[in-house]
Amino acid sequence: MRAGPSWPAVAERLLFLTGHLAEARLRRLLDGLTDPGFAWRVQNVGVKVAALMTEPILRRRLRRPLEADRVILPGRAGVDVAALSAEFGVTFMRGPEELADLPAFLGFGAKPADLSRHDTRIFAEIVDAPMLSLDMLASRAAALRAEGADVIDLGCRPGIAFAHLEQAVQRLRTEGHRVSVDSGDPEELRRGARAGADFVFSLTEATLDIAAGTHAVPVLIPRTHGDLDSLMRAAELARARGIACLLDPVLDPIHAGFTASLVRYARLREALPDAELLMGTGNLTELTDADSSGVTALLLGVCSELAIRNVLVVQVSPHTRRTVAEHDLARRIMFAAHENNDLPRGYAGGLLQVHDRRPFTAGVEDLAEQAAAVRDANWRIAVAPDGIHAYNNHRHETGTEALAFFPALDVANDGAHAYYLGTELMKAETAWRLGKRYTQDAQLDWGCAVPVEPRAAHRLAEAGHTLRAKHQDRDDT
Repeated sequence: MRAGPSWPAVAERLLFLTGHLAEARLRRLLDGLTDPGFAWRVQNVGVKVAALMTEPILRRRLRRPLEADRVILPGRAGVDVAALSAEFGVTFMRGPEELADLPAFLGFGAKPADLSRHDTRIFAEIVDAPMLSLDMLASRAAALRAEGADVIDLGCRPGIAFAHLEQAVQRLRTEGHRVSVDSGDPEELRRGARAGADFVFSLTEATLDIAAGTHAVPVLIPRTHGDLDSLMRAAELARARGIACLLDPVLDPIHAGFTASLVRYARLREALPDAELLMGTGNLTELTDADSSGVTALLLGVCSELAIRNVLVVQVSPHTRRTVAEHDLARRIMFAAHENNDLPRGYAGGLLQVHDRRPFTAGVEDLAEQAAAVRDANWRIAVAPDGIHAYNNHRHETGTEALAFFPALDVANDGAHAYYLGTELMKAETAWRLGKRYTQDAQLDWGCAVPVEPRAAHRLAEAGHTLRAKHQDRDDT
């Protein structure tokens, strides 16, 4: 273990634990921090790879008492930080999984990461509600709420009777959902309001009376499309009658009045600065062949600037299958950025589904250094700006196509290992071509586009370790 200098007199002392392969790079990174505001030491605990740290190893190799205020472990270290904190009397905590993220973890250039708050209500529409049984509606509603929906919108269909509308409203409310009814048929809206719906879409100055005598909040739209004056008259009529309401100037699709509709929202906000507005985003997410995450981010940015605190979300087309979750994250990012008078950049990566802002966690020189330090025949795979790197104690291969590595890997007679390396190299190629982060034995991160399944990540790592077992040097610890 390399001995560190005496601690200088500063507010906090940080001890960073690492392994052989990452030690030099960690020291360079910490040396490069300008005025960090803390003192630091690095301790190599005698394992090759930081993820191989175990609690018994740390108990044997850390001197007591620990002269530190915090001990920073590699993010992949499989140890119980709470147990170690209690045993050593010092706070142990996991750092990021990648060294490249350590400066942000320590507060250098990082933005506040509190995404627990938002001020936008998500209405999630079930567009085919009349054709679904009560059990199916309840199941769909539960799934939408799990993705971030605050209100379940029962979308009626022209020409299709919704015989069980009242039962649907009551069933969902009984299960704890707030419910809205969306129909062009005044009678269906009246039935929904009387059954206990919390909101009804979409009323005008001529049909406002439908909500009378109920607790349903009407969502008001122009009497004729684009007629902002009629919408403001409807808002004034509701105010005079003491009826709370939401105002929706209606967002139009691209090439069907999109820009003009945005202007209407801005004009309405200017005319009625205190009104509660709603934007239906489906005319953009559903009717534009573009990844819905980017469209959603843009529209929620407009909502943030114009204080539009209600959005109606449709999740029907295959390419919008995760748009409720995308709206949920976007509203949190926009709220945090607005609170900080900041750009919506650097708060979370869930809307960066295809590309990452910092895809490469190691440079070509870093990987060359790591490859030179390897002492076993186990293949490591990484991605850098120049392509895919595969290296062990005998070879260091680079390339841009997964299949091109096969002749160099010497696994023609080892089907299990060939299978493992093939899957990892294909993941690496995908990551390199798209500009995404790649980590061996981990899933690619697709943000909100793919729900997180923790067990899947565990199975992937477990399979990787199993398939590499007979090639692994067991002297690491």
